[in-house]
Amino acid sequence: MKNISIGNGAINASQISLGCMRISEMPIKEAANLVNTALEEGINFIDHADIYGGGKSEEVFAAAVDMKPSVREKFIIQTKCGIRKGFFDFSKEHILNSVDASLKRLKTDYIDVLLLHRPDTLMEPEEVAEAFDILHKDGKVRHFGVSNQNPMQIELLSKYVKQKLIINQLQFSIMHTTMIDAGLNVNMRIDPAINRDGGVLEYCRLKDITIQAWSPFQYGFFEGVFLDNDKFPELNSVINRIAEEKGVPNTSIAIAWILRHPAKIQPIAGTTNAKRLKDICKASSIELSREEWYEIYRAAGNKLP
Repeated sequence: MKNISIGNGAINASQISLGCMRISEMPIKEAANLVNTALEEGINFIDHADIYGGGKSEEVFAAAVDMKPSVREKFIIQTKCGIRKGFFDFSKEHILNSVDASLKRLKTDYIDVLLLHRPDTLMEPEEVAEAFDILHKDGKVRHFGVSNQNPMQIELLSKYVKQKLIINQLQFSIMHTTMIDAGLNVNMRIDPAINRDGGVLEYCRLKDITIQAWSPFQYGFFEGVFLDNDKFPELNSVINRIAEEKGVPNTSIAIAWILRHPAKIQPIAGTTNAKRLKDICKASSIELSREEWYEIYRAAGNKLP
């Protein structure tokens, strides 16, 4: 597994991250096998959120690895806060309480990265700054970031917080390419030319903010996976052909397509299947050519201007 520099050197982490959203219902033994497989494959970055399984995903992870200082050092642990039932909450009180609860569930005394989970339009950035200062000063959180935020939302927050925001977690896959589409269709009167996110891809590259890709196998908003899906025959035909040529599973190609982008995007692999995780990790050892990358992009239904 290759490593990447997150936040321009703030963290040196595995190129691929293990997402733990779905482990809450896994037996401890199976969860342990999944995490151990991740470690064996070179994955050291673990993605959590306080809402995953209502907090149970964090508990299952801690139990699966038998969290203790010698084990804790093997992982870079990220968690998120801000989503509550029916609303978003970036208040100082909620951020502090959420982190304390995550620390307890994870059986650790620090979080490597805390992300604000989706934008809260009622956010008072001064409150967020106060919360970040307390968490950083107390050693509870080492680094900070956001998820699903556009450039101006990040700029507003950055005006007040002292800590550099090093990550922005965004939905991105072969079948969800809005952050790329607009940049390829500048000044055109077609739907793909609509700038839906304020140029977030280029902004994050300029600001040394690492983009993490969530749902790298999904199409739509959790509508299903596109691999081996009869709805996308041309795409799967191209992916399968390239996979066969390179001697890897189609899963590897879907992740390699994300890794090929020079923005050095870190995919979040949310599988609970250890074998599938191994297939995903094979993506780190291959590199798609420019021709292959664009062929896959076109096969997904995109037209170049």
